Amino acid sequence: MDFLFSIVLLIHVLTALSIIGLVLVQHGKGADMGAAFGSGASGSLFGATGSANFLSRSTAFLAAVFFSTSLALAYVASGKMKSTGSIMEGALQSQTAPDSKPAGAGDTQPAAPADGNGGVKVDSIPK
Repeated sequence: MDFLFSIVLLIHVLTALSIIGLVLVQHGKGADMGAAFGSGASGSLFGATGSANFLSRSTAFLAAVFFSTSLALAYVASGKMKSTGSIMEGALQSQTAPDSKPAGAGDTQPAAPADGNGGVKVDSIPK
């Protein structure tokens, strides 16, 4: 499943970069006036209107591929996160796990005093 996810992700990224490139190559609506006065559009590879149709159709095709790979990525990724229960149940189970120490093996250091002063008596501090 990871191999399929990697392939679809690679196609998705390449399609996104291709769409960006095609959109940047296309002329905007304001370029129509310049093309009417012969700004070199007739000498292009596709002719005066051929490039607009080719680029817009290519962009539409790549947009359809982009949307389909988006749906495929969502479907493949949804299968990876199958779990039962909640996050809090997992946290509670890890906190209540039994210790791995034997019953008779306690800590060798004494417990800290509960007076809140770190074991220092207030009466012993010089004033």
